[in-house]
Amino acid sequence: MKIKLYYLLTLFSLFIYSQDNPVITSWLQNTSEIGSYYFSGNSTPVSNNILVNCQSVEYSEDFAYITTQGIPAYPTGPFLDNNPSTAQAQNNIYKMPLNPQPNNGTPTSTTGGNIGVFINGVALFDYRDGVAWNNNTNYLCGGPGNPPCPGGPMATQNWNRDAIPAEMGGFDCSKGHPAQGNYHHHQNPSAFKLDLELVSDVCNLYDAEGLYAINPNSHSPLIGYAYDGYPIYGAYGYKNSDGSGGVTRIKSGYQLRDITTRANGPEINQVITITQGPNSGDQQTLFLGYFREDYEHIEHSGEEDYLDVHNGRYSVTPEYPEGTYAYFATVDENWNSAYPYAVGPTFYGVYENRIINNINESTTEYLSNNNFEINQVGVTIIPNPASDLIAVQIQDLITSDLNITLFDINGKSIKSKKIKAGSTIAYFNTETFYDGVYLLNISSENYSITKRVIISR
Repeated sequence: MKIKLYYLLTLFSLFIYSQDNPVITSWLQNTSEIGSYYFSGNSTPVSNNILVNCQSVEYSEDFAYITTQGIPAYPTGPFLDNNPSTAQAQNNIYKMPLNPQPNNGTPTSTTGGNIGVFINGVALFDYRDGVAWNNNTNYLCGGPGNPPCPGGPMATQNWNRDAIPAEMGGFDCSKGHPAQGNYHHHQNPSAFKLDLELVSDVCNLYDAEGLYAINPNSHSPLIGYAYDGYPIYGAYGYKNSDGSGGVTRIKSGYQLRDITTRANGPEINQVITITQGPNSGDQQTLFLGYFREDYEHIEHSGEEDYLDVHNGRYSVTPEYPEGTYAYFATVDENWNSAYPYAVGPTFYGVYENRIINNINESTTEYLSNNNFEINQVGVTIIPNPASDLIAVQIQDLITSDLNITLFDINGKSIKSKKIKAGSTIAYFNTETFYDGVYLLNISSENYSITKRVIISR
């Protein structure tokens, strides 16, 4: 009898532990909302008829299984570098370990293609874009418009191009783009327009959001998982790994090397002309930072807000109060993406390709009960006073839909909008409104706040 009771208590404790494991509880689930996209020349997004975020989460004793189409709630596109693709349904199942393990041997290098997944089901790629330098031809190889690289598209060359600066013109407002339909981010998934210094004006024409908005006053949310099973956080965290020291920007340990030449590679600032492909005739400058090998890692002894060679550290976080190894989506002081951007160039833990075709064990379905506590995050209304347009910006990651309603001073509802989970902004066109004081109510299932707005011309 005692043995049977112990067995039942053990199963119950495993069930409770699993229900609390962030690998299970952190995904944004959706079975009704569909996505949208821009096409070049049309500043109004159109429906793509694909479900956004993640459609189901199941778990066993050892794994969580996440089913997703890989489409975000925020609009995607257009991609102004002549990329002919759009974000397309991926029909992926991700098998993520509930208890990831550190790799005590030689670290595994990140690869081209998927190396992680954000909590909205969108893929994470590492720094590279599949283009490199071929020492034999003294020219770029791989990618559209270039001859193949020696050893094939997955082979690592001496000088491998960094996608962030090289493909800047092809990222949409949310800092993403597709590879043959597989929409992905190489970097921190917040919109260009929310950075302190703008490096792209694509949002001016094709307005969109990102997965979350950076808030320098609170620990950034958990935004995804790498293929070794360890969590990825946004740009800010606790200064010290034990959770003390307040909130600060978590910094990359990498910096540009102090070099004037590239051994067996192109000269720094060499200018090349693209000879074929959709961008033929364009010139590119091979500046310092154009290739991954232009960077080196510097140890910052005693400075715990700098990350290790994998772009992570052992940390206490809100989701892991006992501590975990975690990666951070690094940005610089202007909130522009900072190499190596999220994970890499090697994994900390034991790597495995996490995309599977079928679930081959008994599982329990996890139904998300996220109740977004709007009273615990920042809400910015821009501008206020307003004239023709009001933007409501949530300074965090939204885990359940928010209802935004604008009332007149007498309490009459005038307009309503929704901010979907996994997006950050709602807009109200107020050009036909009378001048005066209005009330803006922001509510989730269990929380509600009201802000005063002035319309004045």
